[in-house]
Amino acid sequence: MLLTRQFAICFILFLSTLPLQARSLPDFVELVEDNGPAVVNISTRHKATASEQPWGKLKEELGDDFNVPENSPFGELFKHFFGEQGGGMPRQRQDATSLGSGFIISEDGYIITNHHVIEGADEILVRLSDKRELSAEVIGSDKYSDIALLKVEAEDLPVVETGRSSALKVGEWVLAIGSPFGFDHSATAGIVSAKGRSLPKANYVPFIQTDVAINPGNSGGPLFNLQGEVIGINSQIYSRTGGFMGLSFAIPIEVAMQVVAQLKEKGSVSRGWLGVYIQEITYELAQSFDLDKPVGALVSQVIDGSPADKAGLQAGDVILSFNSQLIIDSSDLPPLVGGVPVDSTAKVNVLRNGEEKTLSVVIEELPGEDKAQQVFSKAPDASNAMGVDVADLEAQNYKELGRGVRLKRVAPGSPAAQSGLKPGDILLQLDRKNVKNVADFRKKVANLPIGRMIPILVHRQGADQFIVMKISADE
Repeated sequence: MLLTRQFAICFILFLSTLPLQARSLPDFVELVEDNGPAVVNISTRHKATASEQPWGKLKEELGDDFNVPENSPFGELFKHFFGEQGGGMPRQRQDATSLGSGFIISEDGYIITNHHVIEGADEILVRLSDKRELSAEVIGSDKYSDIALLKVEAEDLPVVETGRSSALKVGEWVLAIGSPFGFDHSATAGIVSAKGRSLPKANYVPFIQTDVAINPGNSGGPLFNLQGEVIGINSQIYSRTGGFMGLSFAIPIEVAMQVVAQLKEKGSVSRGWLGVYIQEITYELAQSFDLDKPVGALVSQVIDGSPADKAGLQAGDVILSFNSQLIIDSSDLPPLVGGVPVDSTAKVNVLRNGEEKTLSVVIEELPGEDKAQQVFSKAPDASNAMGVDVADLEAQNYKELGRGVRLKRVAPGSPAAQSGLKPGDILLQLDRKNVKNVADFRKKVANLPIGRMIPILVHRQGADQFIVMKISADE
């Protein structure tokens, strides 16, 4: 009897919590009803020329002397494929189509979508929620941020409201509306998984990571917060299959609107340029550069003649803040620099040899991609306690770099191997001191401290980066 009473009490308590649990879950109905009409389907058409039919190539390989017997039962078949003159089938024009999403940001018809949705399109068609289909004009497009601005001519257009992605918190509910695989106005929800994600070839965007189910066709669509404000543009997924795997990435709305403002004004985007190569600071690098914790962006190379070079930045500087904004991770720096107006002056706070310095840098416009390549040279051997054989550089390499020795061999299990040094690396600095040649290398390596993390600057695959190495007392 007592057991039955206890069970009844527990069951009643469980039932009493159900309304509280239900109230804690978000209700997206009103959000979708209010904002769904401002989300559009975008279809593009790319005109492509079909390649020649293989039959013509086969005829060429058979030669001009090849002929089908007049009464052959295969005569008509060969004429169908080869043509009357034996040539290939005529080239045909074919239209390739692709799908994406977008959303209306103003009553006069401006629409935001992704650059990759409309890239190379000959014709762009926008379909509204009321089934109207409108031809869209490309106002401007920016591949670095993956943002494109379109415009349509129409009346009574619904628009979205924009919010602040900076106010988002990890774990917060978000909702996406788009056209996955062409299924218009599909809504899907999830949570914010992380903020400020850096992705390959997208240095200027600190992505919002979510677990919202994003699939092909969702690109360019809006990501909403629970207040019904757009806080991101769905742009990429991480997948090994091509479909959703729980890792989706959205462009913060603040980044998008900065780009949109420039596209609307001049049809293109100008970005600030500092002129440094940077790398992440690991725990070991933090120790070797006298940092309390691994924060900031480590300058591995300063480009000659760049704004950073003119302002006095050096390889080995740790950038702690840019225009008073702290650099927690190295990926924080590029978006900040890119967002600075060209020809304006920025304050860069760096740590150099244990001392903080503030430098003034006049930011220039980001130039084209650097395609320079470095070629390694050969020279005599030299052995040392690091466990490497090194060689002097050829005159041309030395002229380009102005210093350094090339690693010819790295002994397995040596301090150099454990630090990640590889044959072919060009060693530029040892313990923050430039290495001129093999003779200079021998002197410096003989005086390296024992038991301390030592920063080593190497040139690898056209870029400079720091690696840390520790020589134990028993080496």
